[in-house]
Amino acid sequence: MLGAYFYHFLRLVMRSFRRWLVALLILVTPTAMASGPCVELEGQFIQGGLLWGQAAPAAKISLDGTSVQLTPDGQFVLGLGRDAPLQQTLEIHDSGNCTQVIDVVARDYRIQRVEGVPQKTVTPPEHELARIARERRLVQAAKAQRLERPEYLLSVRLGMVWPAVGPISGVYGSQRVYNGTPGSPHYGVDVAVPKGHPVTAPAPGVVTLAEPDLFYSGGTVILDHGYGLSSSFLHLSAVHVQVGDELAVGDLIGAVGATGRATGPHLDWRMSWGDERIDPQLLVPPMPAAK
Repeated sequence: MLGAYFYHFLRLVMRSFRRWLVALLILVTPTAMASGPCVELEGQFIQGGLLWGQAAPAAKISLDGTSVQLTPDGQFVLGLGRDAPLQQTLEIHDSGNCTQVIDVVARDYRIQRVEGVPQKTVTPPEHELARIARERRLVQAAKAQRLERPEYLLSVRLGMVWPAVGPISGVYGSQRVYNGTPGSPHYGVDVAVPKGHPVTAPAPGVVTLAEPDLFYSGGTVILDHGYGLSSSFLHLSAVHVQVGDELAVGDLIGAVGATGRATGPHLDWRMSWGDERIDPQLLVPPMPAAK
């Protein structure tokens, strides 16, 4: 009889212990086990898009292994490249670990095939290769800077303005195939305006590159908007800023030209988030009518 009572008592203890253990696990389980996303994201969930999020200020965030910089209050921005995978993984490490999958919508890009192009216009001459490599390092160093100015990032989020107003002659993501060989995709938006047309800052930032004559892009300026986000302005006929200049929206950057490898006057405006190229046209209103 005592054995039966003891056995019944032991079962009650074990049942209570199991309930206590389940309750404890619910309390300590990382947020990755919770339903719903780790953080709410806003923006364009498409290739070339820009996403905005908010996390705890002390959080550590990465997107597909790339570290993400946060503002002091935990805001962050994510760039989706031209050929971004259709699923990307956002990892957040704070009081617990959380993993969130971001679904990305694919885009169709304009592909143009051109035959009979002289090869010298497709492949740069060998004597220019050292110059091209040196200039590429300059551009990479300018984009690698991580300016911490939350007010710049906020201005971008509230809306950018066009750096020049005119017909759009080239779009993000398009690509030409020369003599059967794919060329580099076009990572910007082209605005066809005459030589000398002013180019102004579409959002505030600090100038990190100001070069009058790069091999491919000619007169080139890079404007850092903070936290890995930057704008590039290519083929300028004149550069009116210097490295370190702090610009507000609408400040003069330079003048439109056809320098570098350009077939005619136009502004080539590009944007990057770290190493990812994003579509500037997604961050501005429709092109206004020229005055």
